[in-house]
Amino acid sequence: MSRRSQRHEDEGRSRRDESRRGRPGPSSGDAAADVPPDDGAGAADPDSAPPPRRDKRSSRWDEHRAARRQELTLATIVAIRTHGPDVGMSQVAAQARTSKTVVYRHFADKFDLYQAVCERVGAVIVGQVQEAMREAGPPQETLLSGVDAYLTLIEADPDIYRYVMRPPASERSSSAGGPNDFVGDLTSFIGDFVGDVISTELRRQNRDATPATTWGHALVGMVRSVGDHWLTVRPEVPRETIAAEIADLAWQGISRTVNQAAASA
Repeated sequence: MSRRSQRHEDEGRSRRDESRRGRPGPSSGDAAADVPPDDGAGAADPDSAPPPRRDKRSSRWDEHRAARRQELTLATIVAIRTHGPDVGMSQVAAQARTSKTVVYRHFADKFDLYQAVCERVGAVIVGQVQEAMREAGPPQETLLSGVDAYLTLIEADPDIYRYVMRPPASERSSSAGGPNDFVGDLTSFIGDFVGDVISTELRRQNRDATPATTWGHALVGMVRSVGDHWLTVRPEVPRETIAAEIADLAWQGISRTVNQAAASA
């Protein structure tokens, strides 16, 4: 047999052997190498399939987006203080030294940005009121401290307060008490906290704590209403005067149940 014939026969035998054994799997550089082998059970149930793995690059990108969103939120707060509560997205972008396109890349719309600002401002309001009431001492001082803490924030940042209390027009902000009603949620949260403070004091005196929730929300509603009026109509009146007037009125009712003599008993 000639060398050429022998070579053809060897190549043919090699191909037949390879066909019987099955071709080797793809190399590590092949994209198909990441596909798991078929276990003979058929296609996997999509409902039971594990979620795709996220690599470190994806996690870092999430952190970057969160950080950038926070930066833009802070830039919006500065822009509100500079341009007022009717600040526009162009002014926000200019404050952040970027473009409106970049802002909209991180916020779906103006209402989304409003919510981000509200979350940050709301955390400050709640924190300040809670801290003031926890550290005040006797019940009457606690009441005055809570009122004064709320009014102090209004006085320090009037345009931020106006911005938060006037959500931009949006289908998501059209229904009061809905899932996107920040003002209602904030008022309700503080009202619950004040109610808890009153309830704790009533129980400490072995008194009926049933009215505590009603009183807590009534107080917060009164403070908010007076604060809005003060900011709009009577800004020349000192904050301390407004706080004392609210606290005096509220204390006349609460003191029938929570009073200094009972508190010190």
